[in-house]
Amino acid sequence: MTAEDVTACYVYGVVPDDRTDDAVIEDLRPVGNPEARVGFVRHGGLAALVSEVPTGKAIGTPEDLRSHAQVLDAMAAAESPVLPFRFGTVLRDTDSVVEELLTEGREDFSLALERLENKAQFTLRAQYVQDAVLREVLEEHEEVRRLREELADVPEPAGYEQRVRLGELIVNAIEAKRQTDFQEVEQRLEPLAHAMISAEPAAAEGLVTASFLLEHGQLEAFEEAVEELAEQWRERVELRLLGPMAPYDFVSDALSADKEAAATAGEGGG
Repeated sequence: MTAEDVTACYVYGVVPDDRTDDAVIEDLRPVGNPEARVGFVRHGGLAALVSEVPTGKAIGTPEDLRSHAQVLDAMAAAESPVLPFRFGTVLRDTDSVVEELLTEGREDFSLALERLENKAQFTLRAQYVQDAVLREVLEEHEEVRRLREELADVPEPAGYEQRVRLGELIVNAIEAKRQTDFQEVEQRLEPLAHAMISAEPAAAEGLVTASFLLEHGQLEAFEEAVEELAEQWRERVELRLLGPMAPYDFVSDALSADKEAAATAGEGGG
C-alpha cells in the first residue's frame, strides 16, 4: 500500500442534520481527490460535509480552493445555514469527525448555526474606472491641473520633485473620494443587511470590498439598491455582487456572539 492509498477525512463545514440534501452536493468535485464523493457525517443534530482525501498527496491547488468554496456555497444557495471551516481541515477518519468535531463542538456549532439560520453572505466589489476618476480629480483640483500642464513638456529627470508632488496630490484626492464613496455604500446598503464587514482595497483603483450577511427576505431590496448605485456611478465605478455564498466573513462573529451570550447567561444565573 502506497501513501496515496491511505485516506483521511477532509471537512468543509457543518450544517444542521435536517438540512442535508445529497442532491445539492452529489455532482460537486471534492478537494484533492476527483474520484471521491462529497457526503455527510451525521451526529447529534449536526452534519459535517466531508470527502476522502489521500494523505500522501498535497492539497492547495486553485482547483482545490474552488472545490472547497463550491461545496459550501452550494449549501448556502440551497438556503441551508452553513458554518464553513478553513480550507485544509483534515481529520483522521469519520470517527474523528464525530468525536473531535461534532461531539466536542456540538453546543457552539448548534448555536452558531441558529444565528446563521435563513442567512447567506453576499460580497460587493467596487473598483474605480481609472480614466474616469482621474478626470474627476483634474476637474476638481486646480493644483493638480496646473502641475500636470507644467510637466507636460518637461523631461522626466528634470521634473522629479514636481512629479512626486503631483503623484501625492492625485493619491490624496482619490483617497478622499474613496472615503466619501465608501460612506455612500455604507449608508445605502448597510441598513438593508443583517451585518456588514468591509476590507481595505488591495489595488490602487479599488474602492471597497464589503461583505454583507443577508436574510433571504432582504435580497430583493438589497439587489435593487446595488443596481441603483451602479446606475448612479455608471462609467466611474464598476460594481460586482457575488453570492449567495457561505458566511465566511461572519463565522467568528457567529461563534463569539454565542459564547458571549452564554457567558452573560452564566453571570446572570450566579
